[in-house]
Amino acid sequence: METTSCLIIGSGPAGYTAAIYTARADLHPLLYEGEQPGGQLTITTEIENFPGYPEGIGGTAMMADLRRQAERFGCQVRSGYITEIDLGQRPFRAKDDHGVEIAAETVIVATGASARWIGLESERRFYGAGVSACATCDGPFYKGQTVAVVGGGDTACEEAAYLSTLCSKVYLIHRRDQLRASKAMQHRVLTNPKIEMCWNSRVDEILGSDMEGVTGVRLANTQDGSLHQLDIAGLFVAIGHSPNTAFLGGQIELDEQGYIKVQSPTTATSVAGVFAAGDVCDPLYRQAVVAAGRGCAAAMDAERFLHEH
Repeated sequence: METTSCLIIGSGPAGYTAAIYTARADLHPLLYEGEQPGGQLTITTEIENFPGYPEGIGGTAMMADLRRQAERFGCQVRSGYITEIDLGQRPFRAKDDHGVEIAAETVIVATGASARWIGLESERRFYGAGVSACATCDGPFYKGQTVAVVGGGDTACEEAAYLSTLCSKVYLIHRRDQLRASKAMQHRVLTNPKIEMCWNSRVDEILGSDMEGVTGVRLANTQDGSLHQLDIAGLFVAIGHSPNTAFLGGQIELDEQGYIKVQSPTTATSVAGVFAAGDVCDPLYRQAVVAAGRGCAAAMDAERFLHEH
């Protein structure tokens, strides 16, 4: 069985930043990259709002930079993912997808959250080429253009409202005849002259080409099945996120949405010695720079915990 002072589960800005800080503190961390090394940023478009990259940078390139920085200080970065973990007592016991067993004095969970998708083949085809799950990340690429948002909750309304400050027109596509969002958010959307509601509608197909990316969307009426087309340059899917916590087996306290609860302002979870950072415990911001900051905090919390215990 392998041993480590700090097991970091998940890569991306939170995991890699935690690795940089714990490695510099001589904790000799072991990081598992997960099923999507580098996290969601590796499949997004150019990142323009992360400090330190004035000309912007691709998500894959930025994650490669962070990984190299963690490795420079001695973090052992390992491909694969954790399939089982026992948080009943310290040292915590984990097993990876190759059957390797690890004993860890502390654990930092940075497994992120996965966007929920409509499930169309065309959605996968145009991801990063007109289809996005983050208006804050990708909205500025569509300044002055027409876009659409799919969803009916607070997140969808927030995305639509934000995009309306950048785009010439925003369609908000919802399968019902009323929004699920809070009254305040509904009012903000329904009174915005740049947002047009597409009630009782679902996305039947995303239209476009490999050369142009997304050029439109075909909608199906949920009541009579009739079809109609919208000409758009981008489609933002805002039907929720699912935090990646299944492997924890219910051993850590979660909130009503399934995100890990942390003891703010720290990153401590309900299990002493286990910390969480990034989108796995953040249903509000979901930004790379926020995840990186919380990864730093988790590393410092883990180091302090080890000194005290």
